[in-house]
Parts: sequence; structure tokens; C-alpha cells
Amino acid sequence: MRKIAVLQMTSVIDPEVNFRAIQEALKEAQAANADILFTPEMSLLLDRNRKRAAEAMASPTYSEYRGRLHDLVRTGDTDLALGSMPVPLPEGKNANRSLYFFAGSREPVKYDKMHMFDVDLATGESWRESNAYAAGEDVVSVEDARLGRLGLSVCYDLRFPALFEALGQRQCDAIAVPAAFTKPTGDAHWHILLRARAIEASAFVIAAAQVGKHEDGRETYGHSLVVDPWGEVLLDMGGEQPGLGFCNIDLERIAEVRAQIPSLANRRKIPN
Repeated sequence: MRKIAVLQMTSVIDPEVNFRAIQEALKEAQAANADILFTPEMSLLLDRNRKRAAEAMASPTYSEYRGRLHDLVRTGDTDLALGSMPVPLPEGKNANRSLYFFAGSREPVKYDKMHMFDVDLATGESWRESNAYAAGEDVVSVEDARLGRLGLSVCYDLRFPALFEALGQRQCDAIAVPAAFTKPTGDAHWHILLRARAIEASAFVIAAAQVGKHEDGRETYGHSLVVDPWGEVLLDMGGEQPGLGFCNIDLERIAEVRAQIPSLANRRKIPN
């Protein structure tokens, strides 16, 4: 049995405020003997004002956050699955980057979000993530996370089954889906998609989420979820408030489900 902590956040435009929130959550997770703390997408900086966000990322202190986050977990017994943070790239755009920090001195594993959120919703909301962010190219799994093999994804990636099929073929025991889902898309699709991905991969899905009204004007859906390989929701943190939740993960459940419905073993290549 493993114990995880899930941080639901209402991130602001000041990275230091967000860093302190992660720091406090990690202290609580460590005190509760959690194996991993999961945080949402853009947990360190959430700002749709591109100019203001770029100025924050250009600050000399911003480049230090990766090391400061590593220092938080270095001496403890709780790993940190940072949902994502924006990272400036040499060519001018940013990566929407997840980082898995190990307790101890090992270098973190990184994953750059592959699918850019370029949409026009019926509510009038319009998003063009690709204007400021470059898409990642590599499927990434953490081979020796404290839950076994942990697949990495970010938010809009959830809508692309091929990525989750690839993680399923890697026999991932769990998949992280940190997110900042909009309210209308969350209402319509969040629970359905997360449960489907857990069932398809026969794996736990852990989705730490942003929630509520943010300083930059957006509103996010919340409902941080933990779903088991059968599609059962083990934790739902609701859509109102930030906070820290805990969930016990029975890794034996993975083998039980895969023995009953061996869909990963039965899968065949579909011709074009």
C-alpha cells in the first residue's frame, strides 16, 4: 500500500507565493508519510498575460526555483511530482514542463507537454497556448517512482488517446495528469476522460488540478481526482477550494484488473 498527497491549487501570478504553497504542502505530506506529492499544471506560475509572465520568468530568481524545489525534497522521504512550470527555451518560446523530483540527490525527470491548448469555446473563451509554448516531442515515464512506473502527461494531453496507449504499452502502474482545466470543459469531460484513461491503461490516474478564480481572470474546474485501474474514483477534491488531499494506493489492484481484463495484452495494431 502506498500513500500519496494531492495538492489542489489556485495559483497566482507571483511565483514566490506559489512556491510557498508547494513548500507548505510538502511539509504536510512529509509529516503524513506520503510517498509522493502531486501538484497541478502551472503550479509555480499561472498568468495568461504573456508580457507579465515573460517578465516574471526573466527574473534572476525565477531560474533558481528548480534548484529550490529540489532542495525541498532532497533531505526528506517524499517525492515531488511537480505538475508543470513554464521554462524558457533558447528559441524564444517556453516549455510547459513537468518535473519529477526524487527524495535524495538524483536529478529530476522532465516531461514537456506535447499537445498545445489551441481552442475556441462556445462560451467565448479563446486559448492559443502555441503562441508562447513549444510542444514537447517525447513520451516520458518515471521508471522507478514510488508507485512503480509513472507515466507523465499534462492537461490537454488527456484528450489524445495515442499518448496514453503508449504509456499503457510501457505497463505504467500510474499516470499523472496535472491540469488547469477550464470550467466549461471540466464540467463536460473531466471525470469521463480521466476514468476512461485509467480503464484503458489498467493503471491508476492521478490528476492534481487548479481550482477557482485566478488573478489573471481565468476560472478553473478543480476536482482533483485519483482513479483506480477499474475506473473507480478514489478521491475527488471538489470544485470550490484549494487544499491538500490524501489517498491510499493499493498497487496489487493493478494486477487484479489486468488479470480480469487483459486489454493491454489483447491489443492489436489497427491498420490505417
